[in-house]
Formats: sequence, structure tokens, C-alpha cells
Amino acid sequence: MSLKKGYTTGTCSQAATKAACLMLSRQVPLGKVEVVTASGVKLQLRVGDQKISQGSASCSVVKDAGDDIDVTHGAKIFSQARVLDHTGIILKGGKGIGKVTKPGLAVGVGDWAINPVPRKMILAEAAQFLSRKIKGLEITISVPQGRELAAKTFNPQLGIIGGISIIGTTGIVEPKSLDAYKASLALQLSVLKAQGHKKAVLVLGYMGERFCQEKLKLKSDEIIKIGDHVGFMLEQCAQKKFTEVLLIGHIGKLIKLTNGQFNTHYSFGDQRIESIGRYAKAAGVDKLILKKILQQKTAEATVAILKKAKLANVFFKIAQDVSRQARELVKHKLKINCLILSLKGEVLASS
Repeated sequence: MSLKKGYTTGTCSQAATKAACLMLSRQVPLGKVEVVTASGVKLQLRVGDQKISQGSASCSVVKDAGDDIDVTHGAKIFSQARVLDHTGIILKGGKGIGKVTKPGLAVGVGDWAINPVPRKMILAEAAQFLSRKIKGLEITISVPQGRELAAKTFNPQLGIIGGISIIGTTGIVEPKSLDAYKASLALQLSVLKAQGHKKAVLVLGYMGERFCQEKLKLKSDEIIKIGDHVGFMLEQCAQKKFTEVLLIGHIGKLIKLTNGQFNTHYSFGDQRIESIGRYAKAAGVDKLILKKILQQKTAEATVAILKKAKLANVFFKIAQDVSRQARELVKHKLKINCLILSLKGEVLASS
């Protein structure tokens, strides 16, 4: 049985914005709206809570996470479009949208927690409605339940306060948390092996997938996106008698393998910062710099600190240990290398 995919808070915001702009320009309510997600998927989504006045319009789209486990499933994502008397588009967060207070995220300190891809898609929808009549628009995204939902996420620890983040790089939610999903991953390996491949390229998420396509020029069917299920997939590769694995992911995920944690979901442990600090200490880092590293809330935030301290060799040592731990897991039945990436898709180290 195939798993039902859903759509992200970013896609909900994009759809609600397009619907609000349509209602503003036409001055009539809307029942559904069609959008094309960042990955090119066309969706028709229901619109609710319609309000229209001469100078503004607002509505909601309900988040559907499909068969994924997601605290935002069922939440209403609102967008209000308001006419400005000057040119341009302003994007704001309203009730239930968090603000970034610490560095190391994809959004800068002080900004609303609306990630780059959703931001781009929202602005692109709004831009279509600028005209002689409507010179400028203010778009406000809000989630009434956002503050309560955020308490069930890692947002507070990441320094995102006041609500949830509007996220999504593809616009589509792919289930990653279920046993059925693991079965589908194993099936992808079987298909790859049947095509004569002896080497498997495993990426932990969309960032690694994009790196493989853009930098390594691999086809989509040569890459398997494995989510948090690293150990399971390495064991499957050994069972299916692959000879080599290339593991690609963000430092915040792969650092967990150095501790023998092969399911990288935070519920299985989260010692990212402490682990990076351990490697920095072994490399002889200054005590003040080590203290600064340990004060960070994201692995990404430590990258700039280590680079500034000219300790890029720390990344290389981490990559070596990731590969070593992975080989030990499968009793050296596989040749395993890894590429560690930053959030920008930069290669920090290769084993």
C-alpha cells in the first residue's frame, strides 16, 4: 500500500496567499485555489475563512501532512493580502509565526521564521497581482494555533520564539516516520540492485538530493532519500550485497553517527553540539572558542566558528569517524564513504 503524501506549511501559505490576492482583485470569495509547488506538483486546495474588504482579503488553508507524523497536521494557515499605497511587496508574520533570535538557521536573526523556499513561492504568487490599480501588497501569514504547536517542536531550543516556522523545500510532505516507509526504501534498493548497480548513494534529505543532482550529475533514480533511517539502510545494503555506499547529509545529522546513533531522529538522542565540541577540543581549540561552540543551538552555527578558528580539519575527522562507525555497524561488509554538507550545500569534508 502506497503512503499518502501531504503538503507543507509553505505550500499552505503559498495557496492561501494566492487565494487572498485573487479575492482582493476580484472582490468575490473563492472555494478552491490551484498552485504549483516548488517541486512542480500541481495541487488544488480548499480555501476557508474568507474575508473580503475594499483594501484587503484573507483566508485559510488547512495543513495536510498525509501519512507523516506532524504536529502541524490539521492546523489552519492564514494569509492576508492588504493593498499598500506604495510599490513593492512586504511579507510579514502574524499570530503564531515564530521569530528567529539566534544564528545558524536558514533565516537571519530578527526575521520571521518563513524559510527561503516558502518565502520565494509566497512572493511569486503575490507579484502576479501587482498592477496600476494595486501597486503594492502587504502579505501577512498567521497560524492561530502556532504558539501552542511550537511548544511541541524544537523551535524553542533553536531560538525561534512566538510560534511555528513556515517550512518546506519541495512543498510536499513525504512520510519518513513509518515502517511502511522503511519497506519502500528497501524496495528502492532492490530496484537499484536489479539494474546492475553495486554502489548505493544514500542522502538524508532534500539538500543531499539536490547536491547529487547538481554537483555529482546523478539521476534521481540513482539516489535514495532515506530520512533518519541510516542504520536500517546500511544494513539493507549489506544484506542485498552492495559493495559500496556513499552517504551524504548535513553535519547536524551525520555527527550523530559518530556516537553510534544510526537513527538520526531527535527522539533517539541529540548530542550534536556536544559532539562537535568534543572534536574541536581534541583538535586543540582555544577554551573560549570551545565555550562559544557549546553555547550554540544548531550544528550549522558551529561551522562558521570552526572555519574562523581555522579548524576545518575537525570536519575531516568527523567524516572519517562517520565512515568508520558505519563500516563497523555492517561488520565491514561494505566500503562506506561520506560527504558532510553545510546548509548552503557546501562540502565541509569527505572521507
